[in-house]
Amino acid sequence: MPTARATLALLAATVGLLTVVGAPATAAPATGSDRGAPQCAGRGTDPTAKIRYRAETVIDAPLRTVWKLQTDVAQWPTWQPAVTTSKRLDRGRLRTGSSFRWTTPVPETALNPATTLVVTSTVQQLQRQKCLRWSGPAVGRGLRIDEGVHVWEFREVGGRVHVRTEETWRGAQVEKDVAFSTAVLGAGLEAWLKDLKTAAERDCHRR
Repeated sequence: MPTARATLALLAATVGLLTVVGAPATAAPATGSDRGAPQCAGRGTDPTAKIRYRAETVIDAPLRTVWKLQTDVAQWPTWQPAVTTSKRLDRGRLRTGSSFRWTTPVPETALNPATTLVVTSTVQQLQRQKCLRWSGPAVGRGLRIDEGVHVWEFREVGGRVHVRTEETWRGAQVEKDVAFSTAVLGAGLEAWLKDLKTAAERDCHRR
């Protein structure tokens, strides 16, 4: 039987789903009316979603390194343990309109049986080395998130990168227990940021 922490981390990393060096990622539930929410090209997450979470960290690596890791989606499984496969559905540099499909195992929870979740994400907005916004459904046997919307902001400050992210979920199944789903989403965003920070700082120090 998986631990509660493992359950949260694995489920939350499915969609998709930060101020001193070495500071841990911080995260908190957020409201759709908060003007400080991350945006890309003026667009944020779903303002009507009941399930939302925001997190941030600071990464001691060049912006180009962080951006490449995040946008080379086919390579996600090499640095994100929760992502088992990831495939671009188009070619070339990631851009507005690009789509990708990725999978992650999900343990049994109070809301779903153990399954593999298949996430199909489409980039809605992208500003190079500044921000990303994608959305799409996540579907597995006995589990469905109708739509996840995920926004990322990247800002270089003093040679480091301040990363902010927010994600929302919609769907009848996950909305049956908003508090649990929000906790799941939050754990996943923290894990994603931790993995991104680790990979970027490792790659930077190898050079």
